[in-house]
Amino acid sequence: MMIPLLHHGMYIVGLPFTAEAMNRTRTGGTPYGASHFAGSRGDARLSDDERELAQLLGRRVAEVAVAVRTERG
Repeated sequence: MMIPLLHHGMYIVGLPFTAEAMNRTRTGGTPYGASHFAGSRGDARLSDDERELAQLLGRRVAEVAVAVRTERG
């Protein structure tokens, strides 16, 4: 699915393996982005690692958005 997105000028922002939580987590988060599996009953809570990765991804997306806006004036 990335090819059509790139074709239309979209940016792909993922999570780096340098993020400590990426190497610690056993419950969610991949290089493709933040993730969480709530379980069949929806009762599994976010882990601290999942929360950290979601915040990191948010910061990375915001930084890219600011850089693109600054670049385009």
